[in-house]
Amino acid sequence: MPEQTDTPDDTVPEEAIYYDQRSVALRTTQSLYFVQEHNKMSMLGLLLQDFKETQIVIVVKSKKKADVLATFLTDKDFKAIAVHGNHRQAQQQASAKQFNLASLQVILTTDMIFKTLDLDHIKLLVSYDLPEMTQEYYNRLAKMKELGVAITLVNQADEVLLSEIEFNMKNEITEKVLEGFHDSQKPKETEHTPKNRSKKPRHRKNKNRKDTEGKQP
Repeated sequence: MPEQTDTPDDTVPEEAIYYDQRSVALRTTQSLYFVQEHNKMSMLGLLLQDFKETQIVIVVKSKKKADVLATFLTDKDFKAIAVHGNHRQAQQQASAKQFNLASLQVILTTDMIFKTLDLDHIKLLVSYDLPEMTQEYYNRLAKMKELGVAITLVNQADEVLLSEIEFNMKNEITEKVLEGFHDSQKPKETEHTPKNRSKKPRHRKNKNRKDTEGKQP
């Protein structure tokens, strides 16, 4: 009879780690803030006060918005620069190099340019605008390489996009409230009744909507 030992069984397989974009997204710390579009800039300024020593990438929809926000953050003593299609490739690469050396703290860019930049050590990724294509949201997270956290600012018009992102991820992004921030109404803006978010998870709402599409009455 073979001698029995108390040594652990080394044949137990380790849990597989997957690197598809959904798996990366689920392993990345994410949160979101609901805010009206005209208040996003003031929210960003308050939000970043806790990230003064952090390497940050902020993704926006337009080159003009990147320029405006870069000026706004520079005035608040951030080392920030806009990097977009109006800049030559050499300029874009030079900005990426400065970011990787930590001599530049904040890059504001669009999805088109972000995917071409070779950036290291991104500790905070801010989706100032949600992308029009759901896949682009996961592309953003993948560029961060699970090294930091992701924050998304969501206005009322973007809630359908958010629902689609959460549906594909099969997970709901943590909603937070920024202490000290007041989401003021835009002058002469039509008031609307806030949605009741307590009834059903956002990604489940979107699933029900998709399931009913195409059905005959």
